[in-house]
Amino acid sequence: QVQLVESGGGLVQAGGSLRLSCVASGRTFSIYDMGWFRQAPGKEREFVAAISRPIGNTAYADSVKGRFTISTDNAKNTVYLQMNSLKPEDTAVYYCAADRSQAVQSTTPDYWGQGTQVTVSS
Repeated sequence: QVQLVESGGGLVQAGGSLRLSCVASGRTFSIYDMGWFRQAPGKEREFVAAISRPIGNTAYADSVKGRFTISTDNAKNTVYLQMNSLKPEDTAVYYCAADRSQAVQSTTPDYWGQGTQVTVSS
């Protein structure tokens, strides 16, 4: 199985930056795609960004394109989400996700992290 552990959330002012990290462990060789979702209070969970393995193709939600960057450090089994120019509407719990066979935005991912809170003040 795969375990995902997130870190890096916190409180930041609008216009600031945060970098989220997701460390994968266990049967990491089985992962095809990893990405990030977020869920704000009272809203549905929404896709943010994803990166495929081993090619590294990326995908972003329109709401974050140009501001967020997803990347991978294979040596550390870690996926990052660099978030720049943060806006109050980015406030949400951010979840790392992984799937064994499909892009995470195209399915219900097989694995989820515990979530990390990102709060952007105006």
